[in-house]
Amino acid sequence: SNLLTSGNLEIDLLSKTAKVKDRIINLTRSEYDLLLFLIGNKKRIVSKDSIAEHLSGDMADMFDNYNFVYAHIKNLKAKLSEEGCDCMIKTIYGTGYQWVEWEHWQIKISEAFLYTQH
Repeated sequence: SNLLTSGNLEIDLLSKTAKVKDRIINLTRSEYDLLLFLIGNKKRIVSKDSIAEHLSGDMADMFDNYNFVYAHIKNLKAKLSEEGCDCMIKTIYGTGYQWVEWEHWQIKISEAFLYTQH
């Protein structure tokens, strides 16, 4: 199939478009590539190094910081949130990022709520 879904996000691999609730999200090429990379690794925490290498290839070594990674993550998070995507990019401080689907973070919220009730 040419469609990839994650929560209410639908990605058409042929047209290289991402949609939430039939609304196309206006993504740059780098944001689209980052989105696919995160979803493709959704069971893993993806390091800043691997994101930098994925987005810039051999040129990743030329960058002396991760500002471009932070900018792409920030912009992608904002665009997904703005369109009502029920998945999220979770920041794992000091390590990297992880794609989390709604069911997973809904369970974590429920567990946290239960612990605070005792």
